[in-house]
Amino acid sequence: MFASVLVFFVGFASMAQGATPPPPAPPPPPGLPIDGGIVVLFLLALCYGIYKSYKLSHKNA
Repeated sequence: MFASVLVFFVGFASMAQGATPPPPAPPPPPGLPIDGGIVVLFLLALCYGIYKSYKLSHKNA
């Protein structure tokens, strides 16, 4: 009898917990912009490509 009364009151205790917590905040934006670095990387890759094609064309000639 005592166990069934405890089981009955567990239902009330679980309903008394309150509302659900608010959702977590979104993550902060990244710290550094990447636009300037991409331009530099593109220019370095372009220069390296020109260098390699120039070197290959003079090697075969």
